[in-house]
Amino acid sequence: MPSADANLLEPAQRRILLALARESIENGLREGRPIPLDLSDYPPVLAERRAAFVTLHERGALRGCIGHLQAIQPLVLDVAENAFAAAFRDPRFPPLTEPELADLSIEISVLSPSEPLTFGSEEELLQMIEPGRDGLILEAGNARGTFLPTVWESLPQPRDFLRHLKQKAGLHPDHWSDGIRISRYRTESFSEQELVN
Repeated sequence: MPSADANLLEPAQRRILLALARESIENGLREGRPIPLDLSDYPPVLAERRAAFVTLHERGALRGCIGHLQAIQPLVLDVAENAFAAAFRDPRFPPLTEPELADLSIEISVLSPSEPLTFGSEEELLQMIEPGRDGLILEAGNARGTFLPTVWESLPQPRDFLRHLKQKAGLHPDHWSDGIRISRYRTESFSEQELVN
């Protein structure tokens, strides 16, 4: 069972990452690129190789979400690059503009390593999923999609969660085959809103 719990970040470290994400977006508005980083400026735990997603909300509505499912670089670098990409390169939205900054709320999800699930049927898979905790990666041929655990807030039933994940991957919601592969991961998620409240 994957767990992000073993590597929980301290509140001060969460604040550093959230501030970095905002600074990277502001740098993007000024210079058209993520903020440049010196890893020696950050605590060693934030320079470890970990995967993260950055989600942007504007007045409660999704405004961008970009991330990596595998740990490919230091966490601070992943957050800085994904914050910039969520603001300016999410194909679902136009690039962020400066007037939107004031209404923007940033959420960061740091991922545990994923683990493949073994199941013999869709029903068996549905019994294995833990609502509210599991993020899922679905792969079938060239189709691929993921839902972070935060998606459970709007899709609390495992069957609905899986159907919508299939659609996100480009499959029919009722699609099923022996070629479907599912992996799960956990996240440690935190937002600017939580630190303010």
